[in-house]
This record gives sequence, C-alpha cells and structure tokens, in this order.
Amino acid sequence: MAETQRFDIAIIGAGIAGSALAAALGNEGLRIALVEARSLAMAELPAARDLQHFDARVSAITPRSKLLLEKLGAWESIADYRQCPYRHMTVWDAEGTGVIEFDCNDVNAPALGHIVENRVIVNALLARVADCGDITAFEGVQLQDCAHVEGAPGVRVRLDGRLTLEADLLVAADGAVSPVREMMAFPTREWDYGHRAIVTTVQVEHPHQDTCWQRFLTSGPLAFLPLPGEDGRHYCSIVWSLREQLVDDLLALDDRAFCGALEQAFEGRLGKVLDCAPRFAFPLRQRHAIDYVQPGVALVGDAAHTIHPLAGQGINLGLQDVGVLAEEVLAGHARGLNPGQLALLRRYQRRRKGENLLMMAAMDGFKALFEQQALPLRWLRNAGMRGVGRIGPLKQQLIRHAMGVG
Repeated sequence: MAETQRFDIAIIGAGIAGSALAAALGNEGLRIALVEARSLAMAELPAARDLQHFDARVSAITPRSKLLLEKLGAWESIADYRQCPYRHMTVWDAEGTGVIEFDCNDVNAPALGHIVENRVIVNALLARVADCGDITAFEGVQLQDCAHVEGAPGVRVRLDGRLTLEADLLVAADGAVSPVREMMAFPTREWDYGHRAIVTTVQVEHPHQDTCWQRFLTSGPLAFLPLPGEDGRHYCSIVWSLREQLVDDLLALDDRAFCGALEQAFEGRLGKVLDCAPRFAFPLRQRHAIDYVQPGVALVGDAAHTIHPLAGQGINLGLQDVGVLAEEVLAGHARGLNPGQLALLRRYQRRRKGENLLMMAAMDGFKALFEQQALPLRWLRNAGMRGVGRIGPLKQQLIRHAMGVG
C-alpha cells in the first residue's frame, strides 16, 4: 500500500526559485515538502578561478533580487565565496553608430547588479533550507503525477517508490518544461524564437572594467558578463544568441577558431579572446502561462514564464515571484487561511503577472527592433540610442527599471 504524507505546501523543484521559496516559507509554522529529481547535496565549490572551474550558467542579480537573498540569509555566503559586481553597461549596435552607456554613478548606487554563478546561488539557498526544521526534502525522486483531491481541497502528488504527498498548496518551480504545469492543464501562450544561446566562460586579454557588454548583431545579441579574475587573468561569461542555422557550425569549431569568431563578433573590445571553457547551447522559447494559479496550485519562475535572456531578467522575475507568493502565503497563514485558497493565490497573480508581461514585451521589442535591416529603421534605432544617452532623466529611469528599483 502506498505511503501518504500530509503537508501544508509541496514545492516541486529545488533550483533557484524552488529553494528560495522553501527558505522564505521555512520556520514559519508550515509543513513544507521540497521535491527534487536530482540530489540535494550541495555542489562542491572550487576555490580556483580558471576556465574549468566557473559554472557555465550565471545570473545577473539586480539590487532588488539581492535584497531578497539578503532577507533569506543567503547573500552573505554568496559574497564570501565569489561574485562580480557590475558598475557599468555598454550596449551598441553592430549595424551603425548607436551606443548607450549606463553607469551606477548616474543613480548614486554602488553597483547596477552582480554576476553570480547559478550553482553558488542554489548552494546558499539550500544551506538556508537545511536550517529549517519544518521542511522535509525528497531528493532523487521523480514526479509521477499530480491531481486535485476528489471532493476535498488540496492536491495529491505521486512520487517514485509508491510515495504519495497531499498538500493544501502545490507550487510548480520545476522549470520551463514544467511537468506540474502540464499535468494540471495550465494553458500557455508560447512561440519559438528560432534562436539558440551558446554559453561558456572565456579568458580575455584586457580587464572587463566591471562592465556588462552587449553588442546587437543581425544574427542575435552577444553579451560578455564580468567574472572575478585572479593573478592578472581576466574572465567573462558569454551568452551568444544566434539564429538556429548558425549554431552547430560554431559549436563544431575547435577552441582556437571559436575564440577567433567570438573576438571578431565582439569587435575585440577586451582584446584577444585567449581561451574558452566547454560550450553549451540551449533553445530560446518564449512561454507564458495564461494564469499562474488555480485552486491549490501556483506556478513560479520559469514554470510561469520564460523570457529571452538578452537582459538577464529571467531569474530576477522568478525571485520576485517567490518573494510575493511567500508574502501572500505567510499573511494568509497569520490569519488562519488555507495556503491553497484561490482568493489568496489570485493576489499573488495580480501582483506579478502585469510586471512579468511588461518585461517580456520589452525584451521582445528590443529583439525585434535590432533584427530590422531596413535602412530608415537602422538610422532611427541608432539615433534613438544616442538620444537616450543624452537625456539624463530618461536614462536614469531606464537604469532604475533594469535594477528592479524603478
């Protein structure tokens, strides 16, 4: 006979969003299950700073997201290990003279954000989860199915090994291809960009100047993101979004040829690209759930929305989902409300859906604008970039919005 365990909240997925939500809800008198298909053992973080020891996946953490990580008690260990503040951004158009510069001094801030390896964020959050006595972790188990409990509130979740969980609230933090979203029949709007993103770490000849660099090419945007260096060596994480038909040829190049192609695409802004770590590519797809909630179920992070990575906003939107959902659940808990109550969950959706849609539309607009090759549109695009750079209040507002504080 299958074993059934009862919880107030079951969170599926222990990546950044899922582990952050567990940490936000822990030690508040709620019985929480955290379910992850992989091991929840914290990754071994190497002390060495070289091409082979950086995580290929990094996040650009905004000041708003940093505040949440501080509140959760996770930021201190991130900062103690390694992260790289970026104080400047340079964005330019490969098809003209348009360029815009953003600097933290424009808004009297110490930094515009911080580049952090994803595994470092997860480790810090899992350490906080481990300190919460009311969180039960189920690791190395696959979700088999989930469904509403017939004739009663709540959701039943069936895992590997004949284990069944029942919870008042089921939270899908299980990524862009969320099984929970599919099993619970959340409709989505989605389309393929026809692009893949190549990610890797590179060593460059010159210092990155604590700057995020982004060049818009007709084939897609290329970003160089600063990483901490060591012993006179300078490193960047790259995200190179390219039309699908161009990716395989670049992946097939040997390291020296790839570095040469990358250096040319980047106009050698940081001198020679000296070496690169192994490369990975993943498809880019826009996806947005029409609703984030239904009775007893909520979607957060990539399970609710995926966005083009050109501005690095995906993880920040997900962390803000987590912060708002935790606020609403804990406020309801203080009033004795069931955490799966639809009225409570709809407050979370109202607070997050509009902001997420606005950011997704803005990123799609940028992508479409820089793909236009008609000469009049290219001229307007470049003139617009130069104009924004000269209008102080407008540029300040753009900076604050990108920082998550405007």
